[in-house]
Amino acid sequence: MRPGQEGQGRTAAHAVRSVLVLTNPAAASGHATRAAGPAEARLREHGIEVRSATGTDPDDTVRLAREAVDSGVDALVVVGGDGMISLALQAVTGTQLPLGVIPAGTGNDLAREYGLPLRDPRAAADVVAGGRVLRVDTGRIDTADGTGRYFGSVLAVGFDSLVSDRANRLRRPRGRMKYHVAMLAELAGLRPLRFRLVLDDGQEIHTDLTMASVGNTRSYGGGMLICPEADPGDGLFDLTLVAALPRTRLVRFFPTVFRGTHVRHSAVTTLRSATVRIESAGINAYADGDLAGPLPAVARVVPRSLSLLVPH
Repeated sequence: MRPGQEGQGRTAAHAVRSVLVLTNPAAASGHATRAAGPAEARLREHGIEVRSATGTDPDDTVRLAREAVDSGVDALVVVGGDGMISLALQAVTGTQLPLGVIPAGTGNDLAREYGLPLRDPRAAADVVAGGRVLRVDTGRIDTADGTGRYFGSVLAVGFDSLVSDRANRLRRPRGRMKYHVAMLAELAGLRPLRFRLVLDDGQEIHTDLTMASVGNTRSYGGGMLICPEADPGDGLFDLTLVAALPRTRLVRFFPTVFRGTHVRHSAVTTLRSATVRIESAGINAYADGDLAGPLPAVARVVPRSLSLLVPH
């Protein structure tokens, strides 16, 4: 499903008279806090009752989001990036409470997928006030440590999750530069990773990969179209499997992901499945950019489980 193609009987009008606005103060170095004020002011201009809350940490944010589900508000509105949306998904997935988004993160891949205004909190608030609800799929991953979480965009394992592991261990430098340093370090030690994948039709894949991505939507990492044909309304994941590549070829490969043309590469296999079991020794899975847990893991589509406020 692309912006402007949200028909198919999945949209509905929803009266938005009251909202809880939940802000992530850490998103994009405080940009979410700066975006919350104009967004809340605009919502009040529409005559909407606005309650405000800020979580002290991820667990507290999820708690506040869950309280919103039972509080009687007409929508939960989050101000932040993909990580903040992911926290909200843990509360609203499988409920009828619509989720509104004021994009204020670094990557904003989920907001981009659904055509939400990226740099205009007042315009994003207008989308909330418009009350157009779209039912979309989410994903659910259950990992080897017994934890489970919902995700909205992409599940990543392999080279990119190793980079995230290393970046999370680094204290310096800070910001995006940390990931550049981590990537260089992982490139230096690049090795094939043995995977076993089991799809919903029973097909088993045993192969060496550089990385594997499971897409509910198309992009991650701030616009990398890793699963360029993924549709969050078709009840299926798009899988992008990148075969083991030498270091020099991998460096040339990455720029093509921003255009989505990497799927034409001979090293890339694309598949579709409603569930996938993923096994690889010593690898963690990352969902919506955040650590989900260690492999083995099972991911499954949860069809039309999220009500999302989208543009008219």
